[in-house]
This record gives sequence, structure tokens and C-alpha cells, in this order.
Amino acid sequence: MDLDTITSISTPMGEGAIGIVRLSGSQAVEITDKLYKGKKPLAEVDSHTINYGHIIDPETNEVVEEVMVSVLRAPKTFTREDIVEINCHGGILTINRVLELTMTAGARMAEPGEYTKRAFLNGRIDLSQAEAVMDFIRSKTDRASKVAMNQIEGRLSDMIKRQRQTILEILAQVEVNIDYPEYDDVEDATTEFLLEKSEAIKSEIDRLLATGTQGKIMREGLSTVIVGKPNVGKSSMLNNLIQDNKAIVTEVAGTTRDVLEEYVNVRGVPLRLVDTAGIRETEDIVEKIGVERSRKALSEADLILFVLNYNEALTEEDVKLYEVIKNEDAIVIVNKTDLEQRLDLDEVRDMVGDMPVIETSMLKQEGIDQLEEQIRDMFFGGEVQNQDMTYVSNSRHISLLKQARHSIQDAIDAAEAGIPMDMVQIDLTRTWEILGEIIGASASDELINQLFSQFCLGK
Repeated sequence: MDLDTITSISTPMGEGAIGIVRLSGSQAVEITDKLYKGKKPLAEVDSHTINYGHIIDPETNEVVEEVMVSVLRAPKTFTREDIVEINCHGGILTINRVLELTMTAGARMAEPGEYTKRAFLNGRIDLSQAEAVMDFIRSKTDRASKVAMNQIEGRLSDMIKRQRQTILEILAQVEVNIDYPEYDDVEDATTEFLLEKSEAIKSEIDRLLATGTQGKIMREGLSTVIVGKPNVGKSSMLNNLIQDNKAIVTEVAGTTRDVLEEYVNVRGVPLRLVDTAGIRETEDIVEKIGVERSRKALSEADLILFVLNYNEALTEEDVKLYEVIKNEDAIVIVNKTDLEQRLDLDEVRDMVGDMPVIETSMLKQEGIDQLEEQIRDMFFGGEVQNQDMTYVSNSRHISLLKQARHSIQDAIDAAEAGIPMDMVQIDLTRTWEILGEIIGASASDELINQLFSQFCLGK
């Protein structure tokens, strides 16, 4: 596939030691040679080498940058096209100047995710691997990056391809049955073969779906809301968990006026930690907006940390908050144990029932370990799963796997009910197509464009 040559800055904007301008396409080397002056032209250097020289403005003959230029020739590149990477000093001004010169020389500005899209279109990776590239970039924990790397390496793809191949084998057998309907023994053998293979496919889909919850948590983070009446120590808890002073902590109730959000790694579980404004009735307009945002965050949470004050008896406000969260996954945190006890813990346990209760002192940093262990136990059963295990973590993949499972179950039910094989064939073909959507074998152009538009520029 001969596409035009694209260019972009492939390192984060800002000052740094190195900034990289990347080109990909059949004219990548030719375009760069219009700007490059070194020991010899880039067209004459070996592939997969890095070469010292300067970038020159062709119009003024001015030296713009001192550079190291990597030349990587197709097909042994990420995009399976010629790639040139111009390594510049990391200043914003000069790297932008080099980018502009590459466009003046004939390259087009890359769209978000276009390098990875080209890798997909040129058969270097499939769609699930392409999506995993961005998951890897965005991963917040070691486990999340490991899951993404496994998918980049093709573990999920290989599994999906094996199941699709098995379906093709079933369909071939069904065709024999349709072509020779007069032979009863062929029909019996086909039904037996179909049920055995279809059950195996369904079991494999079930196993993948069973990893979906943990995989999605590792990919997107566990949306965790800290809730409690004002001044019980919610912001102190946020600061302790992220080990930074992101939230303002004072003795004045209502200090937090908005929802604060931060990612934190808790025993391998990525939390998208949200500190809310204290939920209470207030006439303060700004605080009232914060309270409404807190209620919205609460309704979207995967986990709630409900904070009570060890130094204060249970109040009507505490009880009202509990009524809001009582049907959710929640951990009760009794904070400020460094102060005199005025809270009846038996009364608290009677109210919250089976909810875990953890006692903490954010001032003395006590109880944090127990809280982190409880979070891990709730969502990962206290065990670190096998890191070589294939997880499904993408919401699109999970949805398609659920559809595929439903479709293969329809095929099984139809075969067991003695429905004609040409009707069973429809459900099997549909399963094959749905699984193909995961790896991009049967994905629409609109879906592909939408997925790659979410990538960062330069990737």
C-alpha cells in the first residue's frame, strides 16, 4: 500500500535533552535528504543506522540544527514503510522549525495515531495490537503495562485467530452435511463435531470474559471516591495515598470546593482516586456546585471510601451518607484515631453490616497499609494473578466477546434442537465475524478511523 509520506514531532512538547521529528513513507529518506548535510547522503547509508549531520534550510542555506538521523528501511520498521527519525536538541523552537522544513520539503502532517494506523493497514499488527499500543502508553502500573505488552505481542490476537480457524473447520464440516443430506451418519458426525468444537470455543470466550473485570481495572483504573461529611480527613487520605500534598488540608469545614482527581498505584491496583467536596446542605454557591459534582462522582464510582470521625459521635449526616452508598462496594474508614474516642464502633458496625471497617490516623499515617490490602483483596482476591495470563481489558473487546458468546450459544442450542444445519451455519458465521471485529479482520473504515483518532499525535 503506497501512502503519502507523513511527519510529526514524536516526543512530548517542552524542553528536554532530545526532541524527535519522525517521517514515514516511501519518500521519507528523499525528503530528509533535501534538508540533511552529513558525511554522505542518507540515500547511501545502511538501513538501521544513525548518522551525524546538520539540518539546513534549503532557501537560506542556514544551519538550523545539529542532528543525529536514524534511517530505517521497509519492511523491517514499525509501519513497514521507510522511517526517518531526526534527533534534535529538545528546544521547542528548533524542533518546530525542523518539522516545518520537512513539510515544506514534501511531507504531510500526520494525523493522531497515523503511524500505528499505517502499521495496521500494512499488516504489521492487527487492530487489538494497535489498541494495546495506546494502552501501554497510558498504563498507570507495572501490571497494566504487562497486560498491554502481552496484547502488543499478539497473545489475544493469536487466541482469537485460533477460535476463528476452529469455526472455519466447523463450517467446512457443515457444508459437507448440506451437500450430502441423504447420509444420516454424516449428519450425526457433523452434529457431534459441531457441539464439541463449539463448546470449546464458548469455554475459551468465558475464560477471557472472566478476566474482563480485572483487565478493565488495570487498563482504566478503579474509579474510587472518598466520601464523608466535611473535615473528617478525606483530603488527608488523598494526600497520604498519593504521597503528595495535592489537596488543601485545614481545620475549616468545606475547604474542598471541587472534585480532585489523581491516579495512584495501590498494591498493583490502579485507582482513579477522587476526593469530593463534603456532601452537605449549604448556602455557599461555590460549595453547592462542588457538592453536586460529588454526588455525580459517587454515582459513577467502582469503589467508595466512606470516612467517619473517631473523635465525633455518629451523626444524622453520617447516617444519610451511608444510606446513599449502602448498596455499593465500599470500605468504611474510621479516621483520626490519634484523638479521643467519641465514636461508638459497635454502632458503626451494626449500621454498615458486612462492609469492611478500617481504623486510621492520617496524621500519624497509621492504617494505610491495612486499607491498601483491603482494596487489593476486594478486587483481586488478595492474589497477584499470573502475569503471563492473557487478559481482556478493552471495553470494545469485552462487548464483542459477549456478543460472540451469545451467538455461539445460539448455534449450540440450534444444533441440539435438531434445527437444519444451514440455519446453524448462520450463527456460526456470525460468531466468526464478531471475533474478526476484535482483530480488525471485519472492522469498518469508520470504526478504524474513530479508534485511531483517539491516539496521541506522533504515535
